[in-house]
Amino acid sequence: MRFLLTLLLFSTTLLTSTADIYHNPYVITVTPEGSIHDALRQARELRRTNDPRCSGGIKIMVKAGRYYMQEPLFLRPEDSGWEHSTLEIEGEEGTVICGDPRQQHTQLWPKEGMERMIDFNTTDRTITIPTPPKKILSALKSQLSPVEMVVHQRWAIAILRVKAIKVDGDRTIVSFKEPESRLEFEHPWPQPVIGGENGNSSFLLRTTEQRDGIEQLMIIDGASYVGLYNLTFENTCWNRPLHKGHVTLQGGFPLVDAYKIKEHEGLPWDEGLENQAWIERPVSAVTVRNASKVWVKRCKFRHLASTAIDFESVCDGDINSCTFEDIGGTAIMAGSFAESPREVHRPYTDLAGQCKNLRIWENTIHDATNEDWGAVAISCGYVCNTEIMFNDISHVNYSGICVGWGWTPYYTGMEHNRIYGNKVSDYARQLYDAGGIYTLSNQPYSTINDNNISQPYPAPYATNDRGFCIYLDARTDGFTVENNKTEGRPIRREEIGDNHPGANVILNIEH
Repeated sequence: MRFLLTLLLFSTTLLTSTADIYHNPYVITVTPEGSIHDALRQARELRRTNDPRCSGGIKIMVKAGRYYMQEPLFLRPEDSGWEHSTLEIEGEEGTVICGDPRQQHTQLWPKEGMERMIDFNTTDRTITIPTPPKKILSALKSQLSPVEMVVHQRWAIAILRVKAIKVDGDRTIVSFKEPESRLEFEHPWPQPVIGGENGNSSFLLRTTEQRDGIEQLMIIDGASYVGLYNLTFENTCWNRPLHKGHVTLQGGFPLVDAYKIKEHEGLPWDEGLENQAWIERPVSAVTVRNASKVWVKRCKFRHLASTAIDFESVCDGDINSCTFEDIGGTAIMAGSFAESPREVHRPYTDLAGQCKNLRIWENTIHDATNEDWGAVAISCGYVCNTEIMFNDISHVNYSGICVGWGWTPYYTGMEHNRIYGNKVSDYARQLYDAGGIYTLSNQPYSTINDNNISQPYPAPYATNDRGFCIYLDARTDGFTVENNKTEGRPIRREEIGDNHPGANVILNIEH
């Protein structure tokens, strides 16, 4: 009954809060021979001059065709509408906003899958691997194409540009370029496992097509009362690994500085905490920040090399009935993750209020995280009053739905977050320490209910077996967990991971 009442209340709210409030909008039509940038400028000038034609709103109607973005379409505060005069960008069937096809990789060795490493030396900053076949060694030494090593690190990967290789019989010692070498070997979590319960961590060697391409298609910064409808966003690149490598903390967030505390480590709630980390946000095809009343509906996101859509700081935002396929990183990202200049392992009380009242619902996400295995299908950091519901998620390499950040039991403003009615399957395909639904930190009055979550995929290179249907990771608190199922039956206690949960977690589950 409580679930039905919640759904009824949400449905009623949608009728009054989404973009179904237009009153005879002024229509600007764009054809493939024209420019969406020019159409947006025309709309902006109508607003600036208080033209009476836009009193009922403005609709930019984009005709079917491919629209190549040499630079992102940039919506500014001046493009904002208001309650009865919104800005709508809508595409016909077959409207594609696109950039460049993503970079391609050629795996050198092993030809398929991954190989176990022998040693991870934090003093010399080298990785020792079995000596590859002579043909592969010749290709590596020729330096005709730069070589990368992709390293498995339990809940993340690292992409390290190879600097030099030294063959010593049946062993080969590999060193790496900066800055990723320092970040990889100084920061303690995550690092590869050597001598773990399920064997050493794995790696592969590959080359990558060396070119910078278009990474971003649209940026909404400071604009409000904006709707995006029936648009396809397609083809973006991911340039960062070509220049800096890619060493992450978690969830696909690159480290910009990190090291191990050697003296006086620890925080009040974790006396053994030894890592300091500063991160940056992954690039996204569509970015929305400093905005409110933004609706994205019936859009398609495909063949994107990093994050698909990012609600970085949005109040009253809606992502509904969208499809995501062949996404290199995270499909849907929302909220702050305490990016640099802040150190991430601290409780911040000013961040959750910057991203609130979000609705992420009835989206289909299939084949995400295929470039950065440590990314997520739906990833929310510091958010409050956010609903993630009725999404269908499958074929991801780490966790399905992640909510929370900070690793802290303290109150930060993350609260009233509801995760319900989702279907999550075929997750943790490559990495472990994962969950179909994964949470961090104290989030009072939050719920995880009525989700259908499969068992984790049997990841072939895991160095531990920490994969769970629901994972209440570090300092999770304030959640009520009930009526979730796997394989048609209630989720059992052993299918829930708990890592130092708080006293206010309520588990109504089968024991």
